[in-house]
Amino acid sequence: MLISLKKNLILLLGIVFLLGNVFLIYRDFYFFLLLPLALLIIYFAIFSIEKLFYIIVFFTPLSFNLETLGSGNIGIYLPTEPLLLGLIFIYLFKTFFQPNFSLNTFWKHPISFLVLLQLVWILITSVLSEFPIVSFKFFLARLWFVIPIYFLGIHIFKKGINYIEKFLWAFLIPLTIVLLYTLITHASYGFSEEAGHWVMWPFFKDHTSYGAIIALFFPIIIGFMMKPKQEFYTKNLLRIIFLIFCVALFYSYTRAAWVSVFGAGIIYLLFVFKIKFKWLFSLGMIAIIIIGVNYTEISYMLGKNNAEHTTEDFGERVESMSNISSDASNLERFNRWNSAIKLTKERPIYGWGPGTYSFVYAPFQDASDLTIISTNFGDGGNAHSEYLGPLSEQGIPGLLIMLLLVIFIFYKASTLYIRLEDPDLKRLVMMLLLGLVTYFTHGILNNYLDTDKASVPVWGFIAIIVAIDLYIAPKQ
Repeated sequence: MLISLKKNLILLLGIVFLLGNVFLIYRDFYFFLLLPLALLIIYFAIFSIEKLFYIIVFFTPLSFNLETLGSGNIGIYLPTEPLLLGLIFIYLFKTFFQPNFSLNTFWKHPISFLVLLQLVWILITSVLSEFPIVSFKFFLARLWFVIPIYFLGIHIFKKGINYIEKFLWAFLIPLTIVLLYTLITHASYGFSEEAGHWVMWPFFKDHTSYGAIIALFFPIIIGFMMKPKQEFYTKNLLRIIFLIFCVALFYSYTRAAWVSVFGAGIIYLLFVFKIKFKWLFSLGMIAIIIIGVNYTEISYMLGKNNAEHTTEDFGERVESMSNISSDASNLERFNRWNSAIKLTKERPIYGWGPGTYSFVYAPFQDASDLTIISTNFGDGGNAHSEYLGPLSEQGIPGLLIMLLLVIFIFYKASTLYIRLEDPDLKRLVMMLLLGLVTYFTHGILNNYLDTDKASVPVWGFIAIIVAIDLYIAPKQ
């Protein structure tokens, strides 16, 4: 009798939902269709925060900016950022009211300390910002990336390698779908360089962020392929994904992404051949001396380079990275970097405020630095650097904190790799290390940590390294 009553109730609710949707669709209101998904998310938020975490990760590559729907200047990524904001409150609630959820040793790690220090400094510089509303929005966005992905991520990843690999697959599968969509769309335009700037829309805003995320996951796929004793279907699926990534990386026409993957390969060889740091330091010093002695000749040669980044030829496109005489993209970066330095000279300690660069840099442009793509209306974007951006917006302390964070990430990952004995863990740490190498070298030329597609995997990778260092490695 009770079972029959439940079935009738479910049937009645289904009919009400169906009829309600028919009426609302007739009135051109479609959002009620999302009610089942909303109820499912609420259920996971209450009873399984881990599942909600992985759902957010899965939807990140598929998210799109609300601005793409023509909704004014509301720059929020759906559905990920609202879910991440909600996840902050769930995490804080569990931390305060569930003692077994807290991480007693979490704050002892230097990376965690630097992450917290960076958040505190962003808050301080937001209070002193030229545009406090803009800066507090930036601070809130950083919170909803760091707290759910880094803080909560450590709690999840400390449970074992299976939870870590689930995170990587949860991002990799939808990202592959996005790459397939982009390649198919790009193919319809003959893989032209011009179309390569926008065919990834609405999932990515431009080809540079698209190329950066492809490069970030390139070592992850290779690491998965090197895993021994894999099932036949998994092995072949990875081969197909690797091929898709190779084609997508090539046709992203993103020079920095190509170079960052090559740089990650060099770093990998240094570990394979166990090259000591003192030798690298010696080679670096010799290179600096050679460049200093031959600076005039090198400057002359760079000035004669007229290769343009708009070409579809791979060799010429890479060569154009050193074109500082006519390549508009390169020259505009110098313009943004020079503006960032001038902004810092004006306010060296607290900067102009997090997220304010695009609103304040225009008057600091030098006439000799202006290019055909320069703008004086504050709508030209950011400083195009993960390092000079914080310098101009958060002052010299902001840059130092960022540099220390990057240094400690690579130092801890490197020492962790050396001391680990389990081959699966060693391979995993190397995958993450090389992935972060691609991003933070790419970060010299661009910055994307204000977007979900970069922040979720980058903070996730860092959280995995800390979780292995603190909780998994000591048990091996």
